[in-house]
Amino acid sequence: LKRLNNSRFWALLTVAIILAGSVVMLLRLHPPAVLTLAAGPSGGAYNQLAKRYRAILARDGIDLVVVETAGSEENANLIAAKQVDAAFLQGGIEVQGQSTEAIGAIFFEPMVFLTRRDISIPGNPALWSGLRISSGRSGSGTAAAFDDFQSAVDLSPAANQHLGLSYSDAVTALIDGTIDIAVFVAPIDAPYLVAAYADRRIRLLPLEYSEAISRRLTYANTVTVPTGAISLNPVIPPKPRQLLALEARLAITDVLHPALVNRMTMAAIELHSSRDIITDYGRFPSAEGNGLPFNNAARQLIINGPSTWHDWLPYWMAAQVNRLFLLMLPILFLLLPMLRAVPSLYAFVM
Repeated sequence: LKRLNNSRFWALLTVAIILAGSVVMLLRLHPPAVLTLAAGPSGGAYNQLAKRYRAILARDGIDLVVVETAGSEENANLIAAKQVDAAFLQGGIEVQGQSTEAIGAIFFEPMVFLTRRDISIPGNPALWSGLRISSGRSGSGTAAAFDDFQSAVDLSPAANQHLGLSYSDAVTALIDGTIDIAVFVAPIDAPYLVAAYADRRIRLLPLEYSEAISRRLTYANTVTVPTGAISLNPVIPPKPRQLLALEARLAITDVLHPALVNRMTMAAIELHSSRDIITDYGRFPSAEGNGLPFNNAARQLIINGPSTWHDWLPYWMAAQVNRLFLLMLPILFLLLPMLRAVPSLYAFVM
């Protein structure tokens, strides 16, 4: 009888250990329900985009909290300090420390220069002098990019007067003559830019030597806006325009739960893989050259697409099938010897 009680005790203990291990494994696999994303100022392109990410993640019950910021520089500081889980970063914005990874580059942000039609401004930016320029608010990616732009074209900051206006205020100031040039680094179809294009008093300043300038800005590319791509009545632009363009990036902390990395990557693929007036189909999201180390799981998902597990398992489990197997190995090592011992144990009890 004593031996029988001991056998039952060890059998129950083994089952309890297996059950406890399974519970711990499931808890580790299941992601947090809340994810924080540093976007940009209210009404800005990043902020509008973050709301689209939030709608997609909500399908899986993930609550995306959008953190309003001054722009990419503040976003970089927040994610470096791990005060947010993810952030939109403009091309060229550096993140301090080693705790940040990239899901990938997600879209082009052209550097757009707008001016009034009734004034003449040289297309060569090295010749700008005595102008009133809205070059982005402090802490924004636009301000940082314009500083680098001035260095690239050998333009002294003291040669012009600089104002740190918001994008919407810059358009208003341009119309009423308070400023001469408004600089934007934003998606080509950002709401404030669309409104500015439609105003006949404003024109897109043709920037000369864009290709040469992009070679001096190591993180810049050039894109071409075809004739009539923005509007056909009136025709905007009246001629093809070559613009400097930066690649916006989606960055995450290196401790973000794998299932959330999977969902953010799938949302990026859904939102950014389509074609637009300056981007070919499938160009983004891109797992190449964005200045940050890539998350390996995101990289594989972008290159190879989702695995067949996504059709059969809940997203949080499908995203971690390999990890699930690794976690189950110790349990299997305990369980298999127990299964082999069951016949002998049964015979002993009988």
